[in-house]
Amino acid sequence: MTGARTAVEWLASAAPDPEACRWEWERSPGGVALLPAGKVWDVLILPAGLGRPTFDVLTRVTGRPGPVLVDLRDARTGFFVPAGTAARWLGTGVRTAGPGTWLVVPYPGRPAAGGVRWLVPPDGSGTLTDPALLELAMHEAAAGLAGGEGP
Repeated sequence: MTGARTAVEWLASAAPDPEACRWEWERSPGGVALLPAGKVWDVLILPAGLGRPTFDVLTRVTGRPGPVLVDLRDARTGFFVPAGTAARWLGTGVRTAGPGTWLVVPYPGRPAAGGVRWLVPPDGSGTLTDPALLELAMHEAAAGLAGGEGP
């Protein structure tokens, strides 16, 4: 982990009670906790079919984006972006998680029961995905899909 803050501390800092969050992760049979979006980060959730190709484009451009969650049950991909992004996002078909939204977040570095997994776990540095780069990656991924490149 980087610096003085670990990934767990960074994620738990979004919770109303960080200690209760850590307790939930340690004792939950599923290894998950509910965390509110909108304080430390927002999440842009891309639909099945677009999330993974967008992730592939983004990693080619940036090397390592901010934290990324994937829900294997419905193949949605959630990119952690700066707080406030959800309120300004206009993309069609993209769900936003900002203030008033709670997310199921697995403990970093440990497999969780259920369908939610880290595609890119947080590193504790607070690095988030740049929404402008994410939007460009989405456009490139969508163009590739429309051109028959497939996921």
